[in-house]
Amino acid sequence: MTTPSGATVRTGIRPVSVGRRLKDRTVQVLICLAFVLALIPLASVLWMVVKNGMQRFDLEFLTHSMRNIGARDVGGGAYHAIVGTLQQVLLASLIAVPIGLLTAIYLVEYGEGGRPARTIGFFVDVMTGVPSVVSGLFVLAFWILVLGMPFSGFAGALALSILMMPVVVRSAEEMLRLVPRELREASYALGVPKWRTVVKVVLPTAFTGIATGVMLAVARVAGETAPLLLTVFFTDSINNDPFNGPQMGLPLYVFDQAGRPTDAAIDRAWSGALTLILIVMLLNLVARLIGWWRSPARKGS
Repeated sequence: MTTPSGATVRTGIRPVSVGRRLKDRTVQVLICLAFVLALIPLASVLWMVVKNGMQRFDLEFLTHSMRNIGARDVGGGAYHAIVGTLQQVLLASLIAVPIGLLTAIYLVEYGEGGRPARTIGFFVDVMTGVPSVVSGLFVLAFWILVLGMPFSGFAGALALSILMMPVVVRSAEEMLRLVPRELREASYALGVPKWRTVVKVVLPTAFTGIATGVMLAVARVAGETAPLLLTVFFTDSINNDPFNGPQMGLPLYVFDQAGRPTDAAIDRAWSGALTLILIVMLLNLVARLIGWWRSPARKGS
């Protein structure tokens, strides 16, 4: 670089070589190609579910149960399974989200790398890798066989909550760690107690990310079949009481209908899978809207 006086100054910045630019472009292309390849099976499965599920996705399917519908009969619906899934996922969320969120708050705000925090983190990691059938077996052995409780939607919710907790803990923990330290220190400087700082400053700032993590946990358990097979049992009738008697769920409904050797049952299975996907998408949309509504950026504007 030449100064106005005519002197030459070395800036120390060398132009990027052709080889490095070629390598950068090649890596970009490979990443885009890998992304497209990863989308192919997802788009294929989604297209198959939509194409086959629309054949029976009608008002009758959404408002009728399988009561008095034989194995070879045409008709029936998944209303009883939709009610069961919504109640079971709601109960599991009411159990897992408060426990998971309080655990994440302790690990980030109060644990500070101590021995109890490390122990809790270890068990959370262990729970993350536990197969879903193990949670169902645990609830079956303790809740149903030892305590003598009946098969019910609540028993299924207990099994699902075990699967939800580690996802909620880890996602909430990461969101809480992303909150800038300066916000906490500013609150402490004003004489605000730590618990109030967590409630009024930290949690609202991380609310959008926490809501996203909760929805990831919901999507994780909404399609689980193994825990429900062991704790909920099967029924063709509508059961609005999740605390008493067998209660159907959409994963169980798809599993049951797919195992029947008739075209009508297979169509109902595809429609049940489509309904489950739509429910999870709708819940994610609601969570996004709530996160947008409660975001600090929107409140500040």
